[in-house]
Order: sequence, then C-alpha cells, then structure tokens
Amino acid sequence: MKNIFSLTALCTVAVAAFTSGCAYRSPEMWRDDSNKVLVTKNEEIRICYDGVLKTQPGVGGKVTVKFEVETEAGKIQNVTIDQANTTAPPAVSDCVKHSIEGLVITPPDARVGQGTYTYEFAQPKA
Repeated sequence: MKNIFSLTALCTVAVAAFTSGCAYRSPEMWRDDSNKVLVTKNEEIRICYDGVLKTQPGVGGKVTVKFEVETEAGKIQNVTIDQANTTAPPAVSDCVKHSIEGLVITPPDARVGQGTYTYEFAQPKA
C-alpha cells in the first residue's frame, strides 16, 4: 500500500514591525513566498511521516504550525504547533516542526512576518 501525504495549502501571514528604507511584501506576497519555501520540505516531511506509519499504522490528521519570519535573513523561527488546530499525533507534529525550522525566505523583508500553515496527512483508502 502506498502512503499519501497531502498538503493543505492554507497559509496565512501577517506582517508587523514596520521599518523604513526597505521594500515590503504585501500579505499576498508573504503567503506566496512562504508557500514556495515550505513546500521544499514536503518530501522530507513525507519520509518522516512514513517512518511514523511503521510504528503507528493508520495514523493521520493535520498539523497546524505558527511561525515568524525574522527581518535580518528571512529565517523561519519560533515555530510552534497550534494544538487547537492539530489532530495528528506528536510524532507527526515533530516531523513538521523540525523540518521547517530555519528555512529562509529570500529576500528578507523589513517587517517581521507571522504565519500559520496547515499540513494534512492521510493514507489512501483500500
């Protein structure tokens, strides 16, 4: 049986901490740029999820993460699991959190970005 890892393209980003002298992303640009970077880790997350399935067959659900994008280098930091909107077990949440921490959105923005992203995990129906 082949496992399916699907990603819900739900990404919301807010910006704060206005600074002068630099270009700024619109909320739509933040969403698009964040999506582009986050999806680069889909394969790593899928492999981790497959490992979890070996010890917990049939496990699935969704993982919602919240994060900030800092201004100096565009680094994703302060990644937390939104427990109220997460249904997958901690092992799956850990896969997501560790995979996206430290990703970089380039070019950096003069404002801190705050984002929410949801991943969904499921196996194909027999």
